[in-house]
Amino acid sequence: MAIFRQYIAPLLAVLVFFIALVAVSARIFLPSDMAAPAPIEEVGVILSPMVST
Repeated sequence: MAIFRQYIAPLLAVLVFFIALVAVSARIFLPSDMAAPAPIEEVGVILSPMVST
């Protein structure tokens, strides 16, 4: 169990960190329209205020 705590768990943490770093850094190489945040708009949804009676 000590081998897992000393070697394997820290290695997994570092690997997860680098995978996340690569995923976030990959946005640099995306086309400009894909690198922007997704637009927030409701398509085909009509919101009306709720009327309480």
